[in-house]
Amino acid sequence: MSNGEPRASFNGKMAFVIASAAAAVGLGNLWRFPYLASHYGGGIFVIVYIVLAVTFGFSLMVAEVALGRKTGKSCILAFGELCSKYKWLGILAGIVPIIVVSYYLVIGGWVAKWFTESALGNLGLLSADNGSYWSSFISGAAAGISDPMVWFFIFMLLCVVCVALGVDKGIEKLSNILMPMLLVLIIGITAYEMTLPGIWDGVVFYLNPDISKLNGGTFLGAVSQIFYSMSLAMGIMITYGSYMKKDVSIEKSARYIGVIDTTAAILAGLLIIPSAFMMGLQDSAGMGLMFVSLPQVFEQMPGGFIVAPVFYLMVLVAALTSAVALLETTVSMFVDLKAIRRNKSLIISIVIVSVIGALCVLGFGPLKTDLAPFDQGAGILGILDNLTNSILMPIVATLTCVFIGYVVKITVISDEVKAEGNEFASEKIFTVMIKYLCPIFLGAMLLFWILEILGIFSIYS
Repeated sequence: MSNGEPRASFNGKMAFVIASAAAAVGLGNLWRFPYLASHYGGGIFVIVYIVLAVTFGFSLMVAEVALGRKTGKSCILAFGELCSKYKWLGILAGIVPIIVVSYYLVIGGWVAKWFTESALGNLGLLSADNGSYWSSFISGAAAGISDPMVWFFIFMLLCVVCVALGVDKGIEKLSNILMPMLLVLIIGITAYEMTLPGIWDGVVFYLNPDISKLNGGTFLGAVSQIFYSMSLAMGIMITYGSYMKKDVSIEKSARYIGVIDTTAAILAGLLIIPSAFMMGLQDSAGMGLMFVSLPQVFEQMPGGFIVAPVFYLMVLVAALTSAVALLETTVSMFVDLKAIRRNKSLIISIVIVSVIGALCVLGFGPLKTDLAPFDQGAGILGILDNLTNSILMPIVATLTCVFIGYVVKITVISDEVKAEGNEFASEKIFTVMIKYLCPIFLGAMLLFWILEILGIFSIYS
């Protein structure tokens, strides 16, 4: 199915790596990883995460990228391209990025608001009364529900502009500029924090692998984080793989992306956990770590009025690159599915995302619901987050492994990895992971997540 436009591609061998790494490094690294690492005992979680990232995460990334490049399609058509009976799997996979980008843009709007307020010198507002301003802002109690709605659309507009410019002029150039900037900001703020008195107790907690804190929840938490952090089972890597040239090594690219993403997550933990630990806030739950707890840390930190806007700028950069990747994936799906031009696909995507995102914003105010544990205390946004991360992503990833390992056979993917003479040094390990170990891990995670949603068992206890 064609719309008459040639399929876009990344320029140069490193362009794919940088763009994909920018897509992977986002709120999952800067917000979710530090919280989970803190919750699961610091150093032991970091070790487990690294081991799973280089095995489980690497294998799934290779599979998704190769699937995209082999077919030249986004996730919604890639599966059906190899086996027509599995078109439905592409549709199921395509639902994930549409939902995720909708609520991700809402959170990105919050980050943009926090950056603006801290840059204007209003850090005291964000940290007053134990950070109660956050709940007032998202619910509309502070300045009306129009306030968070405006910031949602501002952040969405930034993403739309990047996607509208295309793969090479928009996404590629954005990534080339912002990815190095992001890493420099993380390293710079972390280096500054290491000079603060009392910080080293938190550093030891974060880096010391206490084996007594290792349990099943540690593994399940690390696996769930890999999905979120490495942009797996969201269609992103399949879509970006479809833009990848044949002479680029999939295996090497996946390793580079994994190293960059994992390094960013570990550095983010080193940035956030010791400072929060120093303030007695090391296990602050959920989004509160970024929007409630950290403003209090910055308020009491020497030079915090400078560090705060720089930090939120860093988070804004990370959120933007990931949101752009999600929106690009959505646009690409409509291009493939409907055989329409890119600009029309972008308009369709904007309409859908605007409606779902607006409902998420209203879910903290006029449409607030109480469907615990399904909403995780975050209304419609929480319901959608639970649906995608706890159910749809594990299902899509498990079925992807089964599809590659037993339907089209794993040699189809292996041959694509080895196209144009590229090596596949880890082919045997990849085969074992995709056919056996990944489905077992994913099946266990899906089971326990369902039990958690039903209130029967919690992996976070």
